[in-house]
Amino acid sequence: MSVSKVFTARLSACPVFDEDGDRIGKVRDVIVEYRAAHSPRVKGLVVETKSKRLIFIPIRQVESIGSGQIVVSGEIDSRPFVQHGQEVRVLADLADRSVTFNDGTASGTIEDVQIEEDAQGNWSVGQLFVRLPRKSKQLFGTGPTRFATWGEVTPELTIGEQQAATQFLTAHSEMKPSDFATALLDLPDARLKEVVSMLPDERLADVLEEMRESDQVTIIEWLDEEHAADVLDQMQPDDAADLVAKLDAVKSEALLQRMDPEEAEEVRMLLEFAPDTAGGLMTTDPVILPGDATVAEALVLIRRKDLPAALATSVFVTLSPYEPPTGRYLGLVHFQRLLRYPPHERLDTILDREMEPAPTTMRDAEVARVLASYDLVALPVIDDAHRLVGVVTIDDVLDHLLPEDWRQVDAEGEVVPSRVSQRVGTKRAVTAPANSPAARRTHGTS
Repeated sequence: MSVSKVFTARLSACPVFDEDGDRIGKVRDVIVEYRAAHSPRVKGLVVETKSKRLIFIPIRQVESIGSGQIVVSGEIDSRPFVQHGQEVRVLADLADRSVTFNDGTASGTIEDVQIEEDAQGNWSVGQLFVRLPRKSKQLFGTGPTRFATWGEVTPELTIGEQQAATQFLTAHSEMKPSDFATALLDLPDARLKEVVSMLPDERLADVLEEMRESDQVTIIEWLDEEHAADVLDQMQPDDAADLVAKLDAVKSEALLQRMDPEEAEEVRMLLEFAPDTAGGLMTTDPVILPGDATVAEALVLIRRKDLPAALATSVFVTLSPYEPPTGRYLGLVHFQRLLRYPPHERLDTILDREMEPAPTTMRDAEVARVLASYDLVALPVIDDAHRLVGVVTIDDVLDHLLPEDWRQVDAEGEVVPSRVSQRVGTKRAVTAPANSPAARRTHGTS
């Protein structure tokens, strides 16, 4: 049954269907427009489609808002949503905002916003659910709540000002890094900066790894050096090296100086290799064990939650030391092989010694050919002394060989064929200065 009043928090992530029952996506926000002397008018819904694109559906196309779903009619405009100057996002802009009651009795914070439909089918903001401050003698719990109409309060919000980052982060907290990266880049610069400044270092690192290098550079240059270095510490070494390589020499050296010494050492090593070689593509964090380690020990390590899936497919066996560059590389054991042997079995008795490791100078096309020819997920990389220095994984090779805009999809979820994608708000062309690590990597040698 359709309702004529609803609190917007209930609409967050609510599925949206067309008249034929096909799912379009899920609600991400409600767009309203301020009006003089009246409650804000509801313009429509921001909907995240199956292809993770944010689109706008006018409120006039909403046929019903029922229990757990929304049905819309008519042709859906698949163009990406763009927020205009007089528009306000309810969940991202209004929720979590401070308000002052016009009668001077109190102030508080908006926790939810009700929208309601009138007899003519027009929707507007109805009541606000406001949380008041805790009483002075109250030690625990939250403050009392109060309902108010729009005319009874004055929100501390200027049209076009930065949105409440906490609300945006809450609404997108369950998104995978790749999807969250897309949602972030849909924001105008001012809002993007605010959200980025509040992201935990580990979350921001995961998100940066899913962005194009030009957007990575833009964001990392917004951060102060200490913050940027902390984020680089949390990134995979190969991704961190690719990002540092795009900065000028002074900036990159300053960040490396502030990074954790061990993390910085790995990044410096990777910067010595040309980006289109096995050395430039590899990561330096594979699972490495001695030959006398057991199957049980190997299985414990590949079960680590923080280990990327591609690196959990194999254990690499070397002589001491066991940090890249290691002692002499001996071979690898695939995780399926580990499952076929008893826990006490030594790794050196079940090694795959036939798979030839790649030299650091192997070209990217050859690395891709080897991975494809032998159905590999990870390929060990050795230096001239036959020491293991890293591992090239299939995801890094794909990311390197695909065009920079491979993440762009159309409304139906189809990959957009090679085109230069432009982001609303900011899109900077990044060219590495002649003295930057990027320029050195281009002509680097092992």
